[in-house]
Amino acid sequence: MSVILKENVIDALKNVNDPDLHKDLVTLNMVKEITVEGKNITAVIELTTPACPLKDKIQSDCVAAIKKEIPSAENINIKMTSRVLSHNNDKKSAILPGVKNTIAVASGKGGVGKSTVAVNLAVALAKDGAKVGLIDADIYGPSIPIMLGIGEKPKIFQDTDSQKMMPLENFGIKLMSIGFLIDDSQPIIWRGPMASGAVKQFMSDVNWGELDYLIFDLPPGTGDIQLTLVQTIPLTGAVIVTTPQQVSLIDAQKGLQMFNRVNVPVFGIVENMSYFIAPDTGNRYDIFGNGGGEKLALELKVPFLGGIPIDPRIREGGDKGKPIVYDIPDSENSEKIMEIGRNLAAQISINNINSANQKVEILLGDD
Repeated sequence: MSVILKENVIDALKNVNDPDLHKDLVTLNMVKEITVEGKNITAVIELTTPACPLKDKIQSDCVAAIKKEIPSAENINIKMTSRVLSHNNDKKSAILPGVKNTIAVASGKGGVGKSTVAVNLAVALAKDGAKVGLIDADIYGPSIPIMLGIGEKPKIFQDTDSQKMMPLENFGIKLMSIGFLIDDSQPIIWRGPMASGAVKQFMSDVNWGELDYLIFDLPPGTGDIQLTLVQTIPLTGAVIVTTPQQVSLIDAQKGLQMFNRVNVPVFGIVENMSYFIAPDTGNRYDIFGNGGGEKLALELKVPFLGGIPIDPRIREGGDKGKPIVYDIPDSENSEKIMEIGRNLAAQISINNINSANQKVEILLGDD
């Protein structure tokens, strides 16, 4: 091939599939720019999330495909960018106009480390370059301000004809919690409508700006309050946190049924406290059982996003307000949480692509 044309590069990239979306990059409109200078080729590939778990594979596949189709190419530069896909929902757009996706982190019972998972997932997504917010919707036990080391009060500003609160920020994420607005020593004794009303205000009366992901840390359980909140929040989908022990798995199954009842997709299951590695011997101990979360995901036909081992440093990070993915980024458990965050981002992209395709099919079917 004497002269390399842009069309040759496009033809080559038609052979590269996004492993999650199962379509080629050209069909998915991910090829945004191609520059050819003699035998040097530069292509810009726009992924559906900065937290794409297969970014490196897609990049190497692009180089390999171009080399195969255009043997005369010498320097091949594949630049990876991203633009998070938005969940199209009229209710969400009205309440949270700048927020692309809303994700609930839930558990069927307390004591499984749901808030710890929510905090570390939020920080993990932000570390990968996403714009992330976190609402502490656990009205009765707002622990996230402590976990993120924030003790300030939100500021109020005038927005046209109304007043709005500014979310507080730390570790690259925006946060709002009832814990900022009450005395730490006072219990919150509210009925369900008051709790859901507070969460509504955290959506409508807070200036969130532009966000790729807004995560809601829900109260544990599957009772009336949780159901009311799930019906109140215009959710893109949910993540269920469990532990390997049988009683937790049974409650996790109830949580999934709750989301099915209100037609909210479940992006997957995270198994917390999966196992313990003794620091002195390196021996593994399955304190709460083994493989329960993965088995449950298989039974319920939802993705298993990953497991997080028991690690005292995770608990210590929560107590001192420094999440482990930020405080000890090179640790094995930080890497596991980063991987879970990327798996979650991939599932959100798959959901949004499939939803958009279904709407197109419905429109075409009406013609």
